[in-house]
Amino acid sequence: MAKPATSEQASPSSLIDERIAELGDWRGEQLAHVRALIRQAVPDVVEQWKWRGVPVWEAGGIICTGESYKNYIKLTFAKGASLDDPAGLFNASLEGNTRRAIDIHEGATLNRDAFQALVRAAAQLNRAGKASKKTP
Repeated sequence: MAKPATSEQASPSSLIDERIAELGDWRGEQLAHVRALIRQAVPDVVEQWKWRGVPVWEAGGIICTGESYKNYIKLTFAKGASLDDPAGLFNASLEGNTRRAIDIHEGATLNRDAFQALVRAAAQLNRAGKASKKTP
């Protein structure tokens, strides 16, 4: 039987696959669902594996992270405080000046359209910031 790849050997996407599989419950299903929504919203998204085991999705910078805890999945948007959230998806880390998060508990449903709009807006904000830094 093949030995699992270490984080230094495996691609970020395969490490995220492993995390989803190892969770083996609703959290893995939810993380896989969120990942699919992110990929649909921003087809050129780059998956990363940072901070000793946190899935990260990037497009011109960090869009969001996908942390798994015992009772919930936390999606932290790096620049969430700068994003419009008309559907009120952000329900955690609301006191900060930069980040905002969505905590998803078992049985909760995520508004697909509103979530994908947040993901696209985060990618657009990142890319706009990169473009403005390049122009004198």
